[in-house]
Amino acid sequence: MNLPNDPAILLSYINTKLRDEYSSLDELCSSLCVSKEDIEKKLMIIGYVYSEETNSFK
Repeated sequence: MNLPNDPAILLSYINTKLRDEYSSLDELCSSLCVSKEDIEKKLMIIGYVYSEETNSFK
């Protein structure tokens, strides 16, 4: 799966998927065959980290 390269667009895409379709980041990554570490690194660039409590990047 090709994810958006722009971190801001990726943030919106991932948070929407987490809200609407997946109960965790691990589930999303497994389903889409993407690296959890890559997503976390890209979003950390713009200051966002994953919160298990809210199942979103904040």
